[in-house]
Amino acid sequence: MFLSVFDLFKVGIGPSSSHTMGPMTAAARFLDELLGEDWPRPVGTKVHRLAASLHGSLAFTGIGHGTDRAVILGLTGLTPTTVDPDRVDDVLETVERTKSVNPAGHPLYYFDPRTDLVLDKKVPLPGHANGMAFSAFASDGRLLLRRIYYSIGGGFVVSDEELQRMKAEGPLREAGSQAFPYPFENAKQMLAMAAKSGLSVAQMKRANEERNMSREKLNEGLDAVWGAMSACIDRGLTQEGIMPGGLKVKRRARQLHDRLQEEWRNNRPNPLLANDWLSVYAIAVNEENAAGGRVVTAPTNGAAGVVPAVLRYWLHFHVEADRESIHDFLLTAAAIGGIIKHNASISGAEVGCQGEVGSASAMAAAGLCAVMGGTPQQVENAAEIALEHHLGMTCDPVGGLVQVPCIERNALGAVKAVTAASLAIKGDGTHFVPLDAAVETMRQTGVDMNERYKETSLGGLAVNVVEC
Repeated sequence: MFLSVFDLFKVGIGPSSSHTMGPMTAAARFLDELLGEDWPRPVGTKVHRLAASLHGSLAFTGIGHGTDRAVILGLTGLTPTTVDPDRVDDVLETVERTKSVNPAGHPLYYFDPRTDLVLDKKVPLPGHANGMAFSAFASDGRLLLRRIYYSIGGGFVVSDEELQRMKAEGPLREAGSQAFPYPFENAKQMLAMAAKSGLSVAQMKRANEERNMSREKLNEGLDAVWGAMSACIDRGLTQEGIMPGGLKVKRRARQLHDRLQEEWRNNRPNPLLANDWLSVYAIAVNEENAAGGRVVTAPTNGAAGVVPAVLRYWLHFHVEADRESIHDFLLTAAAIGGIIKHNASISGAEVGCQGEVGSASAMAAAGLCAVMGGTPQQVENAAEIALEHHLGMTCDPVGGLVQVPCIERNALGAVKAVTAASLAIKGDGTHFVPLDAAVETMRQTGVDMNERYKETSLGGLAVNVVEC
C-alpha cells in the first residue's frame, strides 16, 4: 500500500474536499475523457451540450458545500490547484451569462447551470454516497457519452469502473507499489518494519517517497505544503465579517488572536495558553475553508485545521523546532493518514466526522509525538489515543455548511492531538488498544451509522439547532 504524502496533503480550495475539490476534479476528468479515444464517437458528430447531476450527499448538501459551483468551475477547465479563489465569482457569472463553458483545448460547449446541473435527491448512485454523473449530447439531443464518478473523501475521485475494481480487488494501488522499501498496510506492519530496520516512521515514509522523487523534490514539496498551510492560518487571522451561506456565523479568529497577542505582550498568566493558541490556529484555517479560501486537505477540507494548528503550535512553543522537524511531522502524519484511508475511510459521507476530524487528530498526534522524540511505538500510541476518542462522532453540518459544528471541532481535535501526543510520549509505547483495532472500529461504526448522520444534514445538530 502506498499513498503519497502529497495524496493526503493536497492544495485546493474550500469548503469541502469531498464536496468541492472532488466534484471539480471529476468535472475536469470528464473533459479529459471527451478529448480521449476510449469511447465510440459517431462519425461527423460533435459534442454540443454538457450536463451534470449530483446524487446522495452531494445533492443534499451540495449548495452549502459549493458543489454546484465546483462542477461549473471544473467544466471551465479549472482544477482545485489552479483556480484562483478571488476569481471564482467572475468565472461563474460568465458561465451564467453565456450559458456555455469554453475550457482550454476544447470547443465551446453549451451549458446552462439552471437546467443542465441537477441536484437529484431522489436517486442515489449505488457505489458511494458522493456520486455524480456527467453527460455529453449532440446538437440533436442524442446522448454521446455518460460517465459516473464518486468523490470518496480527501479530494480523491474514482470512476464507476475504478470503484468496482476497488471493491473486487481491494484499494487501487500505484503501479510498482510492491517495490517500495517499506510497504506497510497497517500499523502492525509499520511497527514490525520499524523494529527490523531501526528507522523512524518518518524515515520509512521518506524512503518510500524517494522511490518516486529526489530528496530535493520531496523537501521542496513538503515546504510548499507547509507554506500553504501556514499562509492559510495567517490569512484567517486577519479576516473579519460574516461567513457566506446564510447562517450569519461571524469569523472569530482575528478577535481571538488579538486578545491572545495582548496577553502575550503583557505577560498575563494564562494556564490555558497552549490550548487557546491551538484553537485560534485551527479556527483560522477552517474559517478560511468555510469562506472558500485556499486550504490544504489534511486529510480533508472539513478537518483541514487540525494538522496545521498542531504544527504551528510546535513551532510556536518548542525552541527545537526547525525545517527538518516540519518535514518529519508531515511525513509521519501522512503515514498514519494512509493507514486509516487504506483500512477504513476519511470520508464524512461514509463514516461520519470520526473519519475526518478523528483521522486528522490521529495524524497530528502522531506527527507531534514523532518530532518530540517519540519512538515508533509511542507514535502509534499517540495516533490511537486521538482516534479512539473521536469514535462515533457524526457528521451533521447545520445547513449543509462546513461551519457549525465543524470549525470548533477542528479546534478540539487539535487539543486532543496534543494531549494524546503528551500522554504517549510519557509512556513506553505499550498500550491496550492497538491503532489497527481503533481503525477497524471506526470502519465498523461508519457502516452501522445511520445515513442521517453522515454529511446529509438530515439529523443531529443540522435539524435540532433549527428547532431550538
